[in-house]
Amino acid sequence: VQLQASGGGLVQAGGSLRLSCAASGESFSRYHMGWFRQAPGKEREFVAAISRIDYTRGYADSVKGRFFISRDNAKNTVYLQMNSRKPEGTALYYCAAKLTAGIATIYDYWGQGTLVTVSS
Repeated sequence: VQLQASGGGLVQAGGSLRLSCAASGESFSRYHMGWFRQAPGKEREFVAAISRIDYTRGYADSVKGRFFISRDNAKNTVYLQMNSRKPEGTALYYCAAKLTAGIATIYDYWGQGTLVTVSS
């Protein structure tokens, strides 16, 4: 499956932004989807995930209550709604897909990142 993330840009602290990730090539509904981010000088970290069928969601503690992950299997797209942005949230955001469920399982496919810059 190929993944194409979009929606990044400049947002003021406290503002909102929605990222999208469009999938193509295979049946989107087969995949569990996730969002990750990598800030300058830091390692990539998990942000949020959503399962493929029952839409079970998981979030990093740092974004709980502010971010919301969703998916539309009819549109082959996963979204990340980001609210109450913080300056430390400036990062390259990646979407990823995997066939195997479970927190510890590896993501099989990655999209290119979309840059989100949060201004203070």
